Amino acid sequence: MNAPAPAPARVLIVDDEAAQMRALCDTLTEAGYVTRGFISGVDAVAALREQPFDLLLTDLMMPQIDGITLLRACHEIEPELACIVMTGHGTIATAVEALKAGALDYVLKPFKLNHILGALARALKMRALRLENIQLEQRVRERTRELELANHELESFSYSVSHDLREPLRAVEGFCEMFRSEFADGVPPEGQAVLERIWSGARRMTRLVDDLLNFSRFSRAPLERVRVPLRDLACQVAERLRERLGARQLSVEIGELPDCSGDPALLEQVLVNLLSNAFKFTAPQASARVAIGSLRQAGALVYYVRDNGVGFDMHHAERLFGVFQRLHSADAFEGTGIGLSIVQRIIARHGGRIWADSRPGDGATFYFSLPEPEAPCAA
Repeated sequence: MNAPAPAPARVLIVDDEAAQMRALCDTLTEAGYVTRGFISGVDAVAALREQPFDLLLTDLMMPQIDGITLLRACHEIEPELACIVMTGHGTIATAVEALKAGALDYVLKPFKLNHILGALARALKMRALRLENIQLEQRVRERTRELELANHELESFSYSVSHDLREPLRAVEGFCEMFRSEFADGVPPEGQAVLERIWSGARRMTRLVDDLLNFSRFSRAPLERVRVPLRDLACQVAERLRERLGARQLSVEIGELPDCSGDPALLEQVLVNLLSNAFKFTAPQASARVAIGSLRQAGALVYYVRDNGVGFDMHHAERLFGVFQRLHSADAFEGTGIGLSIVQRIIARHGGRIWADSRPGDGATFYFSLPEPEAPCAA
């Protein structure tokens, strides 16, 4: 099925010389345009208020309203109206001023038909591109609003489901624990194994639900913007996590960490999750090492957490920050696969980004950028 032919362009012609105006109307009508002509800029503005036009073709020097004044008046009514000014050789400088005021082109009098037709075609093409860009921007805004609404609804649903699942899961976990403590002696080994699987599954599901609630909370919590002493925060987090290791030996090196701008509570969670992962995945190493530092990359401040743990294959790196995505089995390393998703969400909310570099058996480094604090104003 053939597409319908595009409607002819509508041209508003203004020239205080009546003969010139009528000649332009007749010529451009024969060329396929829909024309309407005036010798007065005031009448042309009134006509534009009554009906739409695609292009304004106006003389530059007119007694009542000059071309630049007319152009500005027309753009107040129709901002995307294309405009071409007509001028003599002695007023080219004024024509340049018209271009600065919003005209797309100018033609010199006396002009040839092919010159003015070419100028009209170029101006109309540029107008069409502008209109397409406006429509595209509008669609992007609409899709963005739809996506934000969908994300908000999904987060609300996730929070509601996770919150409602908490109590029955804890009940299952509690009853399993109660049964094991009171009736374990009367349960055969096969039954105890089944009970252990039920209790372990309920406990893992509880952790998943708690992590989902955290993911929702960190995604929705209001963002505070203050100066954050990141090195002090990293020292505190590392010390707390090391206390949980017991007798396990682990070297933690904390280098230069300049202050950043952000939410202290959320950035503390970033450090908790990244360092917890580093501590966890270095467990098989006899000499486990974790380093926290910063560097300049393309003029931007970048922080990193590096370990000498098991690492991972970079071919699967796109899965790192997805919810429930794991690069190692749950049997080898416990976890729910949400921690890095929380980190990515927090960093993105701060206007930064996070990425990783790793090789299997050779550790991993997680890099993330954060806004730098504003310099204090001079007194």
